[in-house]
Amino acid sequence: MDISSALLSSFVSFGRTFLGIIIKPYETYRRIVDRGRLGELLWIGLLLVIYFGNASIVKTAAFRPFLLTKQFIVLAGGAGVSFLLIVCTLWQITRFLGGKGNFRSFTLAWGYTLVPTFFWFLGTSLLYVILPPPRTNRPEGVLFSALYLVLSATLFFWKFMLGYLTLRFGAKLDLPKILITLGIALPIIGIYSVCMYKLGIFRVPFL
Repeated sequence: MDISSALLSSFVSFGRTFLGIIIKPYETYRRIVDRGRLGELLWIGLLLVIYFGNASIVKTAAFRPFLLTKQFIVLAGGAGVSFLLIVCTLWQITRFLGGKGNFRSFTLAWGYTLVPTFFWFLGTSLLYVILPPPRTNRPEGVLFSALYLVLSATLFFWKFMLGYLTLRFGAKLDLPKILITLGIALPIIGIYSVCMYKLGIFRVPFL
């Protein structure tokens, strides 16, 4: 199979899985673990590139190529390091607790948890441009805040569900071991998030 055929095949798989994690996440995550292709991460990465490009423009006051490039590299690099840290940390914890599966499938499964993260960050950036803070107490501002909270809660629940399915199918853990995994991992992730905030890379961790 040549490169163009491989890219097309991975894109088709990505599109199918993308719709699946919205409509039928349970069945889709079983398929990701059993038959998913690691090349699908390329298209998830492309989504993130779209966001980082948008965020770089929003965060840079003037159109200066050097500043835009620097901001893009900082955001993309921070997200890449975060992804690797989360995947490796969770994988090591699950192995310690007797988890099974394979690292490739686990990595791909966690990669799809970045889809709701992408939508939240992209939506936040766009809304910042449309209605920047401070937002007034007028009805429009209150309505906007309410809709934003509903959207955030929905995407958080989606993210949490995909994370649970990653641990359930990707590492083959039962509920008690999943809870233990989260109990160990969350403090580590919290410390890392504070470090990212102190470095000025992400105010909200890109996880």
